[in-house]
Formats: sequence, C-alpha cells, structure tokens
Amino acid sequence: MPELIVTNFNRNFTGVSATAANVVRQHMQTYDLALAGQPLLGCPDPISKSKAISLSRLRPKDRPFTIWHVRRNTEMRAALWARDVLRLPVKIVFTSAAIRRHSAFPRWLISRMDAVIATTVEAASFVPNVRGIAPHGVDTDTFYPARDRADAWSLTGFPGTHGIATIGRIRREKGTDRFVEAMIALLPKHPGLTALVVGRAARSDQAFLERLQSKIEQAGLSGRILFPGEMPASELPALMRALSLVVQLPRYEGYGMTPLEGMASGVPFVATDQGYYRSFSAQGSCGVIVPDEDQQATVNTLSDLLNAPERLDTMSYSAQEAAMFQLSSVREADEISKVYEDLWAKG
Repeated sequence: MPELIVTNFNRNFTGVSATAANVVRQHMQTYDLALAGQPLLGCPDPISKSKAISLSRLRPKDRPFTIWHVRRNTEMRAALWARDVLRLPVKIVFTSAAIRRHSAFPRWLISRMDAVIATTVEAASFVPNVRGIAPHGVDTDTFYPARDRADAWSLTGFPGTHGIATIGRIRREKGTDRFVEAMIALLPKHPGLTALVVGRAARSDQAFLERLQSKIEQAGLSGRILFPGEMPASELPALMRALSLVVQLPRYEGYGMTPLEGMASGVPFVATDQGYYRSFSAQGSCGVIVPDEDQQATVNTLSDLLNAPERLDTMSYSAQEAAMFQLSSVREADEISKVYEDLWAKG
C-alpha cells in the first residue's frame, strides 16, 4: 500500500501540474508513492481515482495512514470522500499558492484539510491550518542552460536569430495583451527577434485571442509574433534554454513558475510585480520588475536588455546560480517532507 498518493486530475498541463511533477520526481526516490489521475513527465505511471481509493483501504506498512497530497478543488473533494465518507485511514495535505481570498466553496474545502502548505508567507495569510511554507522550486535536471543559445534557437525551427516569449494561458489576467502590445512596439527596432506566445486560449477567451491576432496583422508582424499553442511539457525545456528573455506581465499571479524555469535555463526575465517575481528577481540581478500599467517602461526595459549582451550574460549566470542553489525543487521537496513526517509522527 502506498504511503503517499499525489493527485493530478487536470488533463491539461498547467503550472500546478509542473510544480507537482517537480516534487513527485524528488519524492519517488524517498517514499512508496503513487500518482493518481493524469500522467506527469518523469513520474510513475498514474493510477485511477478508484484505484487510489482502493489502495487506501488498508494502512501502509509502518505508517498510521496514507497521505493524499492534493492541489485542486476536485482533488480535495475526492480525498474528503475517501477520508470522511468511506472512513479510510487517510490524511489530506493541500498546497495553496493563492495570494487572495478563496471563494466560499474552496474555503470550506481547505478548512477540512489535515494540513496546508503555503508557497509563501503572504499565501499563508489567506488559508487556515498552515503547517509549513515551501516555495515552489524548479527541477534543475530538466531545466538547464544551452551550450550555445544561438544554436539552440536555430534548432527550434522558429524564424529569426533569437527569441523572446511569454508562456501560459492566453487571457487578460495573464497579461497576454500587454506582451503583444510591447512586441508590436519592440520588434521593428530589433529585426532578428521573434516573439512567441506559448499557451492556449480557453473557449471563453477566443475573442480575446482573435483581437490580439488582428492587432498583430494590422502591424504587419504576423510572421514575427507567433502563437505555437500549448507546448508539451517534454518540449518546453529545449525551447526555454533557446530564449534570450522570458516576459511575464500578468495582472494577477499566485506564484508563477515560468521565470523560475527560465532562470534555471540561464534566461533572465522581465515581469510585472505579481506572484513571487520580485523575490526571484534578486533586486535586478536575475530579472527586472516593470511597472504594472506602464507599457513604455516595459518596452524600454526590454530594448535596453537586448541591446546590452554583456549585462544579459551576467544576469544569465546569476539566474542559473540562484535557481540551482536557492530555488531548486529539492529544497521544496524537503520542506514538504517535514509536513508529511510531522503528520505521521503524530499518528
């Protein structure tokens, strides 16, 4: 019987999926672990929800109960069914990254957790029963710098001599429109540069996407601002290390893994002051924080960085060092393990 069941019920690969996968790859070396739901890159083959429930009916060897580690509403509901309705020997751990008040139903679900792990001190202030703070870390075995960035870019098959990208869901909250507007202003002054919007738009955001594409067409930049869609997790590391800059301009972000994955790949970032971005930036040595609504400041910052290759090289080195020694998934996994062990010790 597994002592730890990690759930991943979302078919789409999201930031939550990425952070779960990073920790699972570390914990599979330590615990008798099962992944329930959808597959994650480099992780054990998943079992079904019903199988996870079946495997939780008996206590695991040398443990008083099985821990279910959940990260989404649907996963909390399934774990509560196993613990409270079926009365199985299960305890539930939930990770919360949100830095705003949850709505009513998620608040109720979270209140029923046996332990909550917050990703930051600020996130901890919005949820009860916090047993630990574990900032998300990056898998530095998966994300690492290219030997030659120009060669890495040429291997992507995208046009131009170098690339810049924003990565994530295409919607207003994520600031996709801010990125597109900045690129429309920036690209005419940087003829070798190609901009990528990597991600998918939900059906409800299709009109938003079409408006962006129309603006790009009107600016005559359809061949230089590209929408390659959602990229498989297995292909993202190669793209990341081929980039010159990562640009994330959200209006809201709970934590934000993309700049951290870029840092591990030796790629500095430019971002608005959301999520954990300011902390990642290390006062400008790894990334630059730009004003929330100042489009010209964003364009100027990007242009200054692209015109200063020596500064970019210095930031690239600092970013990779910070990711490896201060923000790795090994450290996150260790902090999460402390919560698990404390629960088990208390029986």
